[in-house]
Amino acid sequence: MTRNADPTDIKCATGKIGSVNHLRLTVTSIERAKDFYSPILRFMGYHLVECSNTRLAWTGWAEHGNLRWFILSSASGEQMGLPHNRYAPGFHHLAFNARSRTEVDDFYDLLVQNGVNILDAPREYDYETGYYAVFFTDPDGFKLELVHVPEASSRNYWQAFVDRGTPLIT
Repeated sequence: MTRNADPTDIKCATGKIGSVNHLRLTVTSIERAKDFYSPILRFMGYHLVECSNTRLAWTGWAEHGNLRWFILSSASGEQMGLPHNRYAPGFHHLAFNARSRTEVDDFYDLLVQNGVNILDAPREYDYETGYYAVFFTDPDGFKLELVHVPEASSRNYWQAFVDRGTPLIT
C-alpha cells in the first residue's frame, strides 16, 4: 500500500511496502539447524548462501523483486540452555505460504520423511475459507507452518471488512 492509497482498494494492499525482508532466529545448534532447515527451505525455493559455525542464511527471490531471507544465528553463553516458549512474550510461530493444497501435502510428506515433529497434519482450518495448513516444530521448539489460502478467499475476507465498514487503519 502506498501513502494516501484507498485502503478499500484490494490492489493497493499488494506490493513491496510492508512485505517481510528477513526473519532471524537464534538456535542452540547451527549444525542441527542446518540439517533440519536445508530440505525444508529448499522445498520453498530458498538457497543456502552463508554457512559458518555461528550463522546460516538462506535466500530466494520474492515476487516484489527483492531477496527474502531466512537467517539463523547461534545462541551463546548463558542463553544456550533456555528453552523456547511460544506463549511467553516473543516469537509465537511463522507461517509460510504455499501455492496449493498439493504443495502442503507434498511438504508434509517431506516433513515425515525427515522425522520432523508434526503438531498438526494437513487439514482445513476456519481462519479463512479454504485455509489448509500443516503445523510442525523445529529442533528448538519454534512452531512453523506451511499454509495454502486460495487468493479468492483472501480477497473475500478483505472485502468483508470493507463491506462492514470496518475502519482500515492507515
